[in-house]
Amino acid sequence: MNSNQIDFLTDLAYGLLLFAAIVLIATGSRAAGIAFGLGALVSYVVHVGWKMARFDPDWMTKEVTENLEESVAEEVSESVTEEVSKNVEETVTEEVSESVTEEVSKNVEKTVAEEVSKNVEETVSESVEETVTEEVTENMAEEVSKNVEETVTEEVTENVEETVTQKVTENVQATLTSELDSIIAQLEEVNERIDERDDEDEEEKEN
Repeated sequence: MNSNQIDFLTDLAYGLLLFAAIVLIATGSRAAGIAFGLGALVSYVVHVGWKMARFDPDWMTKEVTENLEESVAEEVSESVTEEVSKNVEETVTEEVSESVTEEVSKNVEKTVAEEVSKNVEETVSESVEETVTEEVTENMAEEVSKNVEETVTEEVTENVEETVTQKVTENVQATLTSELDSIIAQLEEVNERIDERDDEDEEEKEN
């Protein structure tokens, strides 16, 4: 008999033993049938182990190696996936944070610069206008007053000298009176103009 026939007969014998255990359980001897069946199963497992070790001594090593390789591959894959996911999330978060920070900083700087520039221009413009207006008004008032005084003085002197020379006796009083009236009128006009300008300056300052 060759080894294949022996293996077949052995498997058949174990099958008959298991069938006998089932018959015992069915007929009423349940405890004996269960014990007999468990013994047959245990002996069959031992027989299969012995047979595998005889014909394929490396089967246990291969099985353990394959299981270890699968476990290691799964662990490595999970670890790599988690690490890559964390790194990608951190990188994306940092990039987004930097981009948002730069964009917000640029917008804030532009807005602040525009607001400051507008406010400075408006303030400087108002200050310059007020200063220039005050300076021009003061200079104009002083210049007009000086010019009027000089002109009036020159005119009075010239007219008086000419009148005194031409009409020493009769026309001195009339000429002086008319010239003085004219001078007084001119002075009053000048004073009115100066008062008007002062009033306008005060109104502008109040506004």
